[in-house]
Amino acid sequence: MPALPRPAHGPGSRYTARAATTRPRRTRHADAAALTHRLTPRDTWLVRILHEHQTLTTHQIHRLAYTSLRSAQRRLRTLHQLTVLDSFRPLTATGSAPEHYTVGPAGAALLAAHAGLEPAAVGWRPSNTGRIAYSPSLGHDLGVNELLTHLAAHTRTASRTRLPLWLSERSCARRWGDMVRPDAYAHWHDGDLLLPFFLEYDTGSQSLARVEAKLAGYAAFTAATNTRPALLIHTRTHSRDRALRQRLTGPAGELAVDVATSSADFTTTKPWGPWWTPIQPAAHRTDLAGLARLWPGVTAATGLEPTDADTFLTLPVPPLPPAPVAES
Repeated sequence: MPALPRPAHGPGSRYTARAATTRPRRTRHADAAALTHRLTPRDTWLVRILHEHQTLTTHQIHRLAYTSLRSAQRRLRTLHQLTVLDSFRPLTATGSAPEHYTVGPAGAALLAAHAGLEPAAVGWRPSNTGRIAYSPSLGHDLGVNELLTHLAAHTRTASRTRLPLWLSERSCARRWGDMVRPDAYAHWHDGDLLLPFFLEYDTGSQSLARVEAKLAGYAAFTAATNTRPALLIHTRTHSRDRALRQRLTGPAGELAVDVATSSADFTTTKPWGPWWTPIQPAAHRTDLAGLARLWPGVTAATGLEPTDADTFLTLPVPPLPPAPVAES
């Protein structure tokens, strides 16, 4: 999707990337074979999920994979020293930003080894971390990841819930880019209920007309694939949410697209909660399970089954790491 400006507040706000971390580490990275006795299955999962989603903050990684922030910081520091991970810490107008982690040179070599490819085929370049750090869409991408890491982390303590699938914008484009280009696609389970949904993370930079135009693509996707995922639109403010709802009510009904909206004024750190309002007459705010009940006709998108064209690098990455191991 086109680069988006950084939001005025929230994840990614007022970012000006400075030099990457000054923590000392080796000048030459270890090859994949030399790391076999150092890396756990969780470390390998972390490299894969960073490759999928570009960058995650210390807090997002802690949320997904560690029981304490201290243990997360300690392990991430070790992986950085081994050059498995790269990192940067953006400059903010007030306070300090958390460390932002990306795949490092040894991590790229590890991905290539798992995929049976040459390192260059992974698509990693020494400039990758700088490109991500200075990207105009950094705030947008972090906002998407913030929502979905909260959803995934919630399933660790709420036994009835699961988030078994979370695809990034890049993965969505690879599968359905000729029809739709959502910011993410995910499957939310709550007991026997399933809500497959596309996510549009709206920062307010696009005109209402442009957001409205996307509905036609989602309607065409439903017609072409005979599947019916829901569409969740998350906005920055309640006022933007109201404006979107007024603009989309007519088209959503005419195109028969199941759409619900919410904003950062409501979802905060609990996006699974009763913050989503369906775009339909007499609708009230409800949680994700309530949307699944309201829309019994929603079905998972097509194109999710692995094919012969898939590799280790294109298969979906589980949102949570493998079975817990002892904290390092």
